[in-house]
This record gives sequence, C-alpha cells and structure tokens, in this order.
Amino acid sequence: MLTPDLSGRTALVTGSAKGIGRELLLSTADCGADVAVHYHSSAAEAEDVAAAAESRGVSATTVQGDVTDPDGVDDLFSAVESDLGTVDVLVNNVGDFAPSHWEDIEFDTWQRVVETNFYGTFLCSKRALPGMREADWGRIVNVGYAGSEKALVYPKNFPYFVAKTGVLMFTRMLGADTQDTEITVNAVSPYVVENSDEFPDELPRGRPASFEDMSQAMLFFLHEDSGYISGENVEVDGGWLPETL
Repeated sequence: MLTPDLSGRTALVTGSAKGIGRELLLSTADCGADVAVHYHSSAAEAEDVAAAAESRGVSATTVQGDVTDPDGVDDLFSAVESDLGTVDVLVNNVGDFAPSHWEDIEFDTWQRVVETNFYGTFLCSKRALPGMREADWGRIVNVGYAGSEKALVYPKNFPYFVAKTGVLMFTRMLGADTQDTEITVNAVSPYVVENSDEFPDELPRGRPASFEDMSQAMLFFLHEDSGYISGENVEVDGGWLPETL
C-alpha cells in the first residue's frame, strides 16, 4: 500500500463513521494524519472509528454535521479546527443513493441525493479552501462514480448519476482554479465496491473493488510527489466499460 507521509496534517473525511469513508479515514491515519471522523447520525460508530484511529498513534475527534447546510458545514469545520487545526486533507465521501426508476423517486429523495453528493462536495470544499490557501498546501479528493465522465445515465438511480457528473465537473473546475497554489483537487470513482447495496451478475476481474483499492487511489493523490496532478479522476472499476451494457 502506498503510504504518503501525512505526519502533522489533519484529515477530514465526510461520512467516515461507516463504509468506504471509514476505511479512507483510517488509511490517512495509517499515514500519520490526525483525523476528524464526520457523521450525521451515527455517533456511536464515529466514536469507534476515532478510537481505531487513535490506536494508530494519531489524534482523532468526531464531528457531527449536515453537509448540505452551509451553517452546518461551517460549524463542523470550526469544530475540527478547534480540536485539530486547519484541515489539510479533505475527502468528500458523503453521498446518498436512490436505486429506483426515476419516476418512482419522491422529490425529497431526489433532492437529498443531489444535495448530499453535489452540494455537500461544493460546500465542504469551499469551506476548506481558505485554510489551505493560507497554508499554501492542501489535498481535496472527491468520491465520484465510474462512467460519469462519459455522461453515464440510466432511468434507474438517475439523480445519483446527475450529481456525480456534477462532482467530476466541479473537480476539474476547482483543479483549474487552484493551479497557482500547492493545492490539488482530484476524484476517485468506483464502480462496485465490496459494501455496495447491489451487485451485477458479472464483475470486472470477478470481484468488486475492495476498500484497499479505493484507499490506494486516494493515497496516490495525497502523496507529496503527486503535487502536479490536479483536476483528474481515477476510475476504480477493474476495467469496466459501461458501453458494453
């Protein structure tokens, strides 16, 4: 596993009490970063993750907040800054899923999917940037979805595809907008991960992506030697081609 030296850095991974977010956050702790475990409603799980991070010899805190609310985002960042200092590494992982036909998705679900995936990424990135600009160093990694750069779309789960396409457009834009700094902005986009809700009949390489596969791609972008790579997207999909479906 690639292990960038993140000693002295603070990492915030949104939605890190469970699932992919948990594993991404612990990967940054393995590299020496102090970590902020963000959660919305999973307080007990967040405490467990913080304890697991501290067992690796780093400092950890838990922060609650709604990433779709500007005031909530400001409050959760303020809490991290009070406990651990400026956020150096931000991983925008939060994003709801709606695996139903678009006509059957209620408006509040449609809205939640778009807001958690797209608005949350925008709001957290905007809040993190002033501290990163002041420090003249930062890493933002957004979690996308494989195929979004090709405008992948199906009638099922449509708002998710719309939101993830926006996330990748935002990644490219923000990479360009920070090109005069030591801040990089990139995306990691899985197809099917080991904890996914649904699995297709056939998977690339005979398996879903592991948490380690996701962490490896993220850690590449966090590495000091990756400082010239920005606005990019790595698809963690095993070579999946959506055109073959």
